[in-house]
Amino acid sequence: MFPQDLIDRLAAELHHSEKTRVQVEHFSKRYPGMSVEDGYAISRAWMKLKLAEGRTVRGHKIGLTSRAMQISSQIDEPDYGTLLDDMFFEPGDIPMARFIAPRVEVELAFVLRKRISGTNVTVDDVLDATEYVTPAIEIIDSRIEQFDRHTKAMRKVYDTISDNAANAAIVLGGRQVAPREVDLPWCGAILRQNGAVEETGLAAGVQGHPAIGVAWLAMKLAPWGESLEPGQVVLAGSFTRPVAAKAGDVFDADYGPLGRFEFRFV
Repeated sequence: MFPQDLIDRLAAELHHSEKTRVQVEHFSKRYPGMSVEDGYAISRAWMKLKLAEGRTVRGHKIGLTSRAMQISSQIDEPDYGTLLDDMFFEPGDIPMARFIAPRVEVELAFVLRKRISGTNVTVDDVLDATEYVTPAIEIIDSRIEQFDRHTKAMRKVYDTISDNAANAAIVLGGRQVAPREVDLPWCGAILRQNGAVEETGLAAGVQGHPAIGVAWLAMKLAPWGESLEPGQVVLAGSFTRPVAAKAGDVFDADYGPLGRFEFRFV
């Protein structure tokens, strides 16, 4: 495990990178012994810096939920990050100045009405604790460069985890449905970018059922003495590949019976 002074120093690098929109080099290359635990420690230290500046926790995100992404990242489970109050947007204009290299992912969000905690959490527990499920777009970003500037090697999962699991923003739109009102694995979406269909997918791509990741997250937080809390939003994981965005791009997220909304990077 990294010493605390190194964890704090790397967290400060991420904080500075986000503010200046200048990416930093891979932590895993600079510190080859880096572990998953080091990544989460850095991410938590970074979130503490944000909380000290007045941000508040609004929920959590789950990433690397598809089998293909886990294989490519050489891990056997998802990762997770923190959602803060200033990450939430409504459909409409999204300020490009907030991001370095934004990419768009299609997801479902669970909004909780009851606490979820413990080390033996089931899908039914998640559904029972959920107020509603709603379409959500996650905007991911890279404070740590995705590809090394010298070797062009892709960053490792430890880098992504330390980078708050690549989270940057969330757009909520469409219908709010009770968790058992629809067959969640069969919820699908079409993502258009400037009128062209870029991605389609089903929520079954998220480990077979999007609530599985929420249950997993509750169990991962339990050893820290933490729970998923009432009112929190949990992004269950993307069921499409990320689509790169630039200023002027208009995205249309069509979830069929769950609604449709647009947003634009300005």
